Amino acid sequence: MPRVRRLKQLRTYEVALSKHGLGPVAGVDEAGRGACCGPITIAACILPDHPVAELDKLTDSKQLSPVRRAQLLPVIKKHALAWSVVSVPATVIDTRGIQDANISGMRRAVAALDLRPGYVLTDAWRVPGLSCPHLPVTGGDAAVRCIAAASVLAKQTRDEHMVELGLRHSGYGLASHKGYGTSSHLAAVRRHGGSPEHRYSYANVAQAHEEWLRGSHRESREGRA
Repeated sequence: MPRVRRLKQLRTYEVALSKHGLGPVAGVDEAGRGACCGPITIAACILPDHPVAELDKLTDSKQLSPVRRAQLLPVIKKHALAWSVVSVPATVIDTRGIQDANISGMRRAVAALDLRPGYVLTDAWRVPGLSCPHLPVTGGDAAVRCIAAASVLAKQTRDEHMVELGLRHSGYGLASHKGYGTSSHLAAVRRHGGSPEHRYSYANVAQAHEEWLRGSHRESREGRA
């Protein structure tokens, strides 16, 4: 990448690549990799090269409040030249592993774009098998506008899904912690056992679920005594 001046709205990478005939540029990011319940959600997004005033506050989704992310989601969709969101469920994560689920999900998200990108920028991860050149950018969700947009798409979509799962599987607090391994979440697994949305290949879930099983068996034996 040649040296260029830093452009406002984190557009430096996108504009430089487009000027060298490598556009349109898609950003890709994920949400939920570190959770122990629910899917991993991956988004891809292509934004126009020019500044968009409504996206002045766009940055890494983790640095934005839930209210701000919810506000930005429709704005990103409105201005994006193309966007896609892919979710990989916990059952697939347990079968294939989180890394495979993440990377294959990134390939699927790029393939699902209505506009074929000339270049793909990812947040840190190298993605073999893409049909176009790509570059992993360390800290890309806070440094590259299209990756930041993808991070908001992925996180807000996943958060909304986790709220829905919380209604279906009550007692775990999914709407609050969004499936991450908080102490209250794991205490709920020890109390109720795991749900169909939990990742049983994760040690913290497996251990908490096993403790629930032991407790259930003990109560069953005591009930028969």
